[in-house]
Amino acid sequence: MMNFLIKHKLWVIGIALGAIGGYLYYHFVGCVSGTCPITSRPVNSTLYGALMGGLFLNLFKKETKKETQKDKTTEE
Repeated sequence: MMNFLIKHKLWVIGIALGAIGGYLYYHFVGCVSGTCPITSRPVNSTLYGALMGGLFLNLFKKETKKETQKDKTTEE
């Protein structure tokens, strides 16, 4: 478990920060009318923020040579 967290630390940090940001957005901005699909409920806003945070921080992951070579061999 600990090895997984270390290997995927950017995903974990991004998901955590995104979830916090999504909830804070719901709390402070939210949706007054209740018709907004993402911000009308805290669960939706938190899950959307977690998804976006995880994807955003994954952009900064550096690929190792080993991962790059695996990709090249599977493409051929």
